[in-house]
Amino acid sequence: MEFILLRPTLERGRAIGIRYTVLASGSKGNCLYLECGRTRLLVDAGLTMRETKARLSLIGASPEDITAIVVSHEHVDHVRGVGPLARAYGMPVYIAGRTLSATEGRLGVMPDVREFCPGEPIEISGVYVEPFSTPHDAADPVGFAFHYAGLKLGLATDLGYASRLVIERLKGSDAVVLESNHDPVMLKEGPYPWHLKQRVSGKQGHLSNMDACRLLMQLMHPGLRHVTLAHLSETNNLPELAFDTTRKVLESRSCGHVCVRVAMQNEVGEPVEF
Repeated sequence: MEFILLRPTLERGRAIGIRYTVLASGSKGNCLYLECGRTRLLVDAGLTMRETKARLSLIGASPEDITAIVVSHEHVDHVRGVGPLARAYGMPVYIAGRTLSATEGRLGVMPDVREFCPGEPIEISGVYVEPFSTPHDAADPVGFAFHYAGLKLGLATDLGYASRLVIERLKGSDAVVLESNHDPVMLKEGPYPWHLKQRVSGKQGHLSNMDACRLLMQLMHPGLRHVTLAHLSETNNLPELAFDTTRKVLESRSCGHVCVRVAMQNEVGEPVEF
């Protein structure tokens, strides 16, 4: 299922610099495929290795093509397949040191682990990557800004609020993948126990639909063309609701040039190219 506010076309003759596809997004598993020239990355690998391979095949890709895996934090819905993929295909794994320690050996022995520090840029086969700290209940969670060919993709999911650092690191993006986790009313009236409701809505939890819109408005500039709403709760949100909330805010600010998509848990998204 896909909801698109606008489907912009590339200028004639302009080469595609970055292509990304959300393979899965939600509490059951997260994985994003990123293509920058000949470099191909997985941002998180929260599906099983078998399911990751199956979803990659749907977009004409294969684990053998992957240059590296980049990990945002240690929660199982982001790392379930990291160890098996790394061992089976010899993929380098880029991960914060404290995040690696927090996995407590759950990833197993991996052939090529490359630790990074949030706030210190790294380079992966010609792709410049800025990992930045995010407010979430994990050991050392990060979002990412990916730079390639003068283009920028920003990614920030699993964050309780849009900190000043998050906003600064995402500014100037040509495309962003942002969390739009829950609707506050659905969360309040839903089946979650009180402590879990508090966690989700807290400062180290997840962004609501309107929180995502407020963050998006602070990132808006003429060059921002693509927005993917991600990590939707299957219990406390609806794709239509997340999309419609964003649509109304964008239209009220005369930002109809932006293409908005909603990432799904059980469906591979349409590739985004720019």
